[in-house]
Amino acid sequence: MADLIIGGAGFIGCNLADRLLKQGKDVVVLDNFSRKGTRNNFSWLRKTYPGVNLVEADITKDFDELKHAVKDAENVYHLAGQVAVTTSVVRPRMDFEINALGTFNVLEAVRQANPEAFVLFSSTNKVYGGLEHEPVVMKGKRYEFKRLKKGVSEKMNLDFHSPYGCSKGAADQYVRDYPRIYGLKTVVLRQSCIYGPRQFGIEDQGWVAWFTIAALLDRPITIYGNGKQVRDLLHSDDLIDAFLIAVKSKRKSSGKVYNVGGGYKNSISLLEFLEILEKELGRKIPRKFDATRPGDQPIYISDNSLIKKELGWEPKINAKKGLKQLIGWVGENQEEIKQVLG
Repeated sequence: MADLIIGGAGFIGCNLADRLLKQGKDVVVLDNFSRKGTRNNFSWLRKTYPGVNLVEADITKDFDELKHAVKDAENVYHLAGQVAVTTSVVRPRMDFEINALGTFNVLEAVRQANPEAFVLFSSTNKVYGGLEHEPVVMKGKRYEFKRLKKGVSEKMNLDFHSPYGCSKGAADQYVRDYPRIYGLKTVVLRQSCIYGPRQFGIEDQGWVAWFTIAALLDRPITIYGNGKQVRDLLHSDDLIDAFLIAVKSKRKSSGKVYNVGGGYKNSISLLEFLEILEKELGRKIPRKFDATRPGDQPIYISDNSLIKKELGWEPKINAKKGLKQLIGWVGENQEEIKQVLG
């Protein structure tokens, strides 16, 4: 049986497909190629693995094709989604249809066509909202939690904020509930700030890749807010390790929700990140400031204690090492990046 990756031509999806194909797995990529760079990513995959299977379909519209795709899948990795808060504010209906309705369609396709398949869902820390109730302090060039010494755990109250937070939050809860109501096997991974190769980051989403790309290609950088916002960075290789461990341990992980991020050791503010970039590139990086975006948490750091305790996963790639790798990838692929981003 195959591993089906929905959104398999995206940044995370193509890296997951690469890992599985290296292991000799039968992989099916399902994508509608709506995001810039996805056709490049799939071309990169097919060049390396000519036998990779493709289903070009839209999870919001092509339900019969979706059912057919999941029918022979042992594992379904649902990574497709609308990923930018800013886009969700401008186009909330589209955001809802892709994230909420699209995920509902995936679950229904599995329930109707292959209820024994294991479904892994890529969720987000945005389900916890702006965390306004958690006091923060400002120290130097970053915010810090006053009380959360390990970061945000799965026990934190859900508080969907922004259309994106609502659509992903609804999807998150549907994936969590289908095991209870219908007996499906699912796991939800609430991801933090993921970065790595094949990420064609843009200003609205994928800020780590975007800052790196903009710095190397001399494009303008805008910081929304004061730049002291903190995120915990997680390399895509570490995230894929978490995926595979959750699937391998499906009897234990089924029906569960896990936070998956870089943790405190890999937390960094936007200003601190730009300092690292400047040191690596040996020059100052100009930037301008603008108003804070809606739904933007001043700080988010994942508490990975639960997934470490239950599945034995924790990040291995520290942020400085991973960022050097990302800088190298951007430097080596500047022409392709220019072609994708225009």
